[in-house]
Amino acid sequence: MLNFFEKFLLNSGLPASATQLVILVLSILALAVLAYLISKLTRHLMIPFFVRATTLSKSDWDDLLVRNRFFDPLSIIIPVIVVYATVGILLVEYPFLAEMIRRLSMTILVFLAVRMLNSVLYTVEDIYKRSEISKRKPIGGYLSMVRIAMFILAGIFIVSTITDQSPWGIVSVFGGLTAIVLLVFKDTILGFVASLQLVSHDMIRVGDWIEMPKFDADGDVIDVSIHTVKVQNWDMTITTIPTYALVSNAFKNWRGMSQSGGRRIKRALLLDMNSIRFCTPEMLEKYSKFISVKEYLLKKQEEAASSNKEHDSEKGVIENNNQQTNIGIFRAYLKSYLTNHPKINQNMTLLIRYLPPTPKGLPIEIYVFSNDQVWTNYEDIQADIFDHIIAILPEFDLRVFQEPSGFDFQSLEVIG
Repeated sequence: MLNFFEKFLLNSGLPASATQLVILVLSILALAVLAYLISKLTRHLMIPFFVRATTLSKSDWDDLLVRNRFFDPLSIIIPVIVVYATVGILLVEYPFLAEMIRRLSMTILVFLAVRMLNSVLYTVEDIYKRSEISKRKPIGGYLSMVRIAMFILAGIFIVSTITDQSPWGIVSVFGGLTAIVLLVFKDTILGFVASLQLVSHDMIRVGDWIEMPKFDADGDVIDVSIHTVKVQNWDMTITTIPTYALVSNAFKNWRGMSQSGGRRIKRALLLDMNSIRFCTPEMLEKYSKFISVKEYLLKKQEEAASSNKEHDSEKGVIENNNQQTNIGIFRAYLKSYLTNHPKINQNMTLLIRYLPPTPKGLPIEIYVFSNDQVWTNYEDIQADIFDHIIAILPEFDLRVFQEPSGFDFQSLEVIG
């Protein structure tokens, strides 16, 4: 066809140089039209066919390929392959230009192939995230390193193709620029090493609740990558932390609490020490209306009777040692109350203890674990427990210490 046009133009009296220019333009135009037509066919026929096929298949991994735009580069790859294969025929008289177009085509092919492989890696990551093991062993960091290596190799190959040089020579040049490479990829190298440490030592997983005050992070880990760890705070903001910072700085991971089946309640009330006293018979009778206290008092009476029989000569001292106090009975009531509480994990530590007295009173601390770790439920359980404790205190003739307020001073009668 081109020879026919060339003879026709020459016979028409067109100079040879102009004829060659026209043939060159027609050849390039033919390449462009061919590439355009194939691109249209691919975009409107082939790609919709593949997408339709994925919707009909039973598996969904191919749907993920579509979502990650795996098939999109086909509308360019196929025309470029056709151009690469036909340029030698259409530009047979222009070998230098044909070679340049081949190199350019190969460069485009490599770039698009890397793009498709990148889509495959994203698909692999999406499928992996569905498994339970992905929470313990995230692979985002490893896939990021694969991507980086893939892009570097593709870059070396592209430079090698354009310059017509051996890839090993380009690699040797990069080797000579090691210091610059280390400086440019410093964060990537640190992040990769840190991500290996985090995964190998199981320090962090997607879904973990972590606290890192240095970065104002307090919430759930939603993503772990080679460069950053994303934390969604409780106020729904997102904190981005460099991956290597989690290795070089301290942070708190609440995973152990979540896996234990309980969440700790550790809080103390300050009791007015002036309200603590030995119990009179009337007080004991009053307290006996609580079944748990009645059982406790009966147990103490049995212990006292047994002790008196063994130490009859020291009867007076034994009776004094076994005299009950209102705070001791109250502590027994609390222990029974918490032991029978449906929201308290009975398989974990349960303590009611006194802390060292302070000028503001005697602290009595509740140290237990709720069986519900959800934050809102946990706060409700804790609030209900202390609502009950504060409300029941007057029944045992005890008072909570509270510094005087303006209302207290207004209640005082003016003397004189």
